Amino acid sequence: MGRSIAIGDIHGGLKALIQLLEKIEVTPEDELIFLGDYVDGWSDSANVVSYLIELAKQNTCIFLRGNHDDLTHRWLETGELNEKWLEHGGQSSIDAYRNFSAEEKEKHIEFYNQMLNYYIDKKNRLFVHAGFTNQHGPEQEYHDTGFYWDRTLWEMALSLDKNIKSDDVNYPKRLQLFDEIFIGHTPVTRIDESAPVKRASIWNVDTGAAFMGKLSAIDVNSKEIWQSEPVFKLYPGEEGRN
Repeated sequence: MGRSIAIGDIHGGLKALIQLLEKIEVTPEDELIFLGDYVDGWSDSANVVSYLIELAKQNTCIFLRGNHDDLTHRWLETGELNEKWLEHGGQSSIDAYRNFSAEEKEKHIEFYNQMLNYYIDKKNRLFVHAGFTNQHGPEQEYHDTGFYWDRTLWEMALSLDKNIKSDDVNYPKRLQLFDEIFIGHTPVTRIDESAPVKRASIWNVDTGAAFMGKLSAIDVNSKEIWQSEPVFKLYPGEEGRN
C-alpha cells in the first residue's frame, strides 16, 4: 500500500518539484495530493502543468485549485487580464505560454477545468488550497472562491488560544469538522518558519517556494517531511515573485 503525500504551492518551480519527488522516491503506488498554485512565479509555470498531466498517468493524483491557477485558467480560456494577477506573478505565466501551441493550451485548459476545489479522504482529512467559511463544512459553501482565496481559516488557527479544548463551546466550529486539514496559499515564511507548520488541526504546507523558500511535501500519515533546495537557487537570474 502506497503513501498519501501532500505537496505545497509550486508556483512554476518545476526543477524544485522534480528534485522533491526524487527525494521522496515516489512510486506508482503513492497518492499525490497537490494543494494548488502550480503557476505564477518561476519561468516553468506552463511546464509544471505539462509535467503534472503526465505524472497523473503514473500516479493517483489529486489536483486542487489554487487562486493563481484560477486566474491563469481565466486568461487562457477567455483572455481575461486581471491587473492584480499581473502584479503577483501572472506575467510569468503569460510568458511561459508564449511557445505553446493552441492544442497544448487546450490540454491545459482541460486540466484546469478538472481541478477540485477540495478533497476529503477516507480518514476525514480535508485538503484545500486556502480554506472555507461555512461552519457546516465546505459542502455547504455558497461560493467557490473561498476554497482558493480564504485566509481566515489559517489566521484563526494562528490566533487560537492553545488552552482551549476542541470540545469547548467556544472552539471554532470549522476546526471541529475534520480530524486534520491540509492547506497552502499563505506562506509560513510570513511567521518566520521554513518547513510545514501545524496550528490547531491545520497543516500549512506552503513554504514560500514562489519567493525565497523551498518546495515542501508531507506524508499525511507519518508526517515525514521532504523539501527541495530554496527554489530561487534553481532559477538563477529570475525574480520569481520577489
